[in-house]
Amino acid sequence: MIILNAFFNALGQIGDPKFRGVLLRGVGLTILLLIAACAGAIWLINWLSGNEISLPFIGAVPWLNDVLNYSGIVLVLILPVFLMVPVASAITSIFLDEVAQAVEDKHFPSLQPARRIPVSEAVLDGLSFLGVLIVANLLALILYAIFTPLAPFIFWAMNGFLLGREYFTLAAMRRVGRDGARKLRAKHATTIWVAGTLMAIPLSVPLVNLVIPIIGAATFTHIYHAVSGPRA
Repeated sequence: MIILNAFFNALGQIGDPKFRGVLLRGVGLTILLLIAACAGAIWLINWLSGNEISLPFIGAVPWLNDVLNYSGIVLVLILPVFLMVPVASAITSIFLDEVAQAVEDKHFPSLQPARRIPVSEAVLDGLSFLGVLIVANLLALILYAIFTPLAPFIFWAMNGFLLGREYFTLAAMRRVGRDGARKLRAKHATTIWVAGTLMAIPLSVPLVNLVIPIIGAATFTHIYHAVSGPRA
């Protein structure tokens, strides 16, 4: 119930000018990041396949160029799905403070001003989390290969755990600091994991995944206040 209430409260604020402004900037930045990543992948494939490929003891193998070109098409189609999780973390680091403030201005107007997260701290947290996500997803490739039919569920559960952990921490530390956020996160670990997993699932859906990072940041702000109680 906490998760659903938090999600619908976040969804209902899309019309709020403060929230809408952050949402539009977040969507725009997400699109730019995905376009840049896909363009980089296409450039790399074109560079690799630009010249005729030769193998030792075999010589020229023209069909390998065709394989690379077709692989490039497939890569561009599936790359945004796998990139959305790290992109979501980057978007969160940049915009969560603004999203959380917009949520609190509307739903918790009696609260004292929250601690502002320094840009350097937010960037450092974002880069650290991005590294964790990349390593975790690379290691998960082994599980995907072993348990192929369960690969989507492994992807959602693992990234849901990581996203929930990060989003809740960033939302909570504005009010109770890093140590307080860690204690609350441990106390409500199951709720946070479920909410993170429910967020990771639509991140796999094209177009829908463009708005999920900002909606997720607002949802976890509501979840923080629901499990901690608003403090005047």
